[in-house]
Amino acid sequence: MYSLNVRDHFMIAHSFTGEAFGPAQKLHGATYVVDATFRRPALDEDGLVVDIALAADTLRAILDEMNYRNLDAEPAFAGQNTTTEFLAREIHRRLADAAKSGALGEGARGVTSIRVKLNESHVAWGSYEGPP
Repeated sequence: MYSLNVRDHFMIAHSFTGEAFGPAQKLHGATYVVDATFRRPALDEDGLVVDIALAADTLRAILDEMNYRNLDAEPAFAGQNTTTEFLAREIHRRLADAAKSGALGEGARGVTSIRVKLNESHVAWGSYEGPP
């Protein structure tokens, strides 16, 4: 299995609902380092997993929609605990849509798996992996 990873980061504010979150129920900030890994069993006709520039640009565009925002105030996330795991899945969904639509180039249609890992700190991270 071949893989290609692109990395970026974004900063958000949010709060959580539920006793399980303790002090994180209050508004707080998070800075995530995001790794998006694209996998496929064979390279495309150009010898690529996916065009690295298109993958990096697409990830940046997705993160820009959340960067420097209070996610509690974003209509798309109304009523949702925007946990690390939830955000990993949401970024995956948006990358998968880009792969399926051709926004990552025609070669990206051969990607069989995308993994999005959100590094919340040097000791904690969450991820989501699945097909596009």
